[in-house]
Amino acid sequence: MMDVTEFGHAVLAGKVAAGARAIRWLDDGDSRGAAVLRSIFAATGRAHVVGITGPPGAGKSTLTDMLVAELRKRERRVGVIAIDPSSPFTGGAILGDRVRMARHTLDPNVFIRSIGTRGQAGGLSRSTHDAALVLDAMGYDTILIETVGVGQDEIDVVNLAHTTVIVGVPGLGDEVQAVKAGLMEAGEVFVVNKADREGFEATLRQFELMLHLREQSRPEDAWSAPLLRAVANRDEGGGAIVDAIEAHRTFLKASDGFERRSGRREREQVLTLLRAQLVAEIMRGDRAASILDDVTARRIDPYSAADALMSDWRQ
Repeated sequence: MMDVTEFGHAVLAGKVAAGARAIRWLDDGDSRGAAVLRSIFAATGRAHVVGITGPPGAGKSTLTDMLVAELRKRERRVGVIAIDPSSPFTGGAILGDRVRMARHTLDPNVFIRSIGTRGQAGGLSRSTHDAALVLDAMGYDTILIETVGVGQDEIDVVNLAHTTVIVGVPGLGDEVQAVKAGLMEAGEVFVVNKADREGFEATLRQFELMLHLREQSRPEDAWSAPLLRAVANRDEGGGAIVDAIEAHRTFLKASDGFERRSGRREREQVLTLLRAQLVAEIMRGDRAASILDDVTARRIDPYSAADALMSDWRQ
């Protein structure tokens, strides 16, 4: 078996088996994953990371499959990270999104990986960022990240992606389910999928209204988000969506926004890792377990418990 250094070289050479193993290590929290990432990090930052998010039932997997096909027509190498919900009881995930993209399985220029959330909130897995770096280092031009579809608070993907595609669909009750609060402000491309369904025109009008209100409060030189239609299960609309995605990349490149977003993403990951390490270290304290027991028994409130844990850690 190759050592970690050899794995790093293999990842940089685009070897699929090495990339898949590195992603598995990172997802499992294996220290070898971090070692591989250290060796390849300097070669990352080139790929265009595209987040695809929206409510459950919007057809994100089918739409992602359509976008892969369109990107391949343009001779792009495509990496896909599909996030599937994990069971809160067993920790397992169905990882069924890969089934919907089966037509790309034998394409050597497409890498598809499903990852379970493992209880992580925000629509992503804890290892999504690192998996994207591996695919970036392997030389994939575009990395599509399909989120689990948790609803209006699915903001993590916005911090990870250069371009965020918001997918809506008619017939799910609230016609703008996925575009409230932060998501509405952060999306760069909006798509109403399943446009052949009854209620499409009403959904489209509500999206248009919300986008119009958004544009009123933005600078004149800001990106103007397009609103597009798609029927992904019939491969309709993929060309226009990829055109919009690539136009946004060009827009970012022209204003140094691409590098800024990449840098912001890495800084956020540093803080995420630091928080995890600090919590783990604090919880190794002699009194940590008993303080949590006191909170459980309501002998102490959470704020006082946090203060006590921090005080013990500083000593």
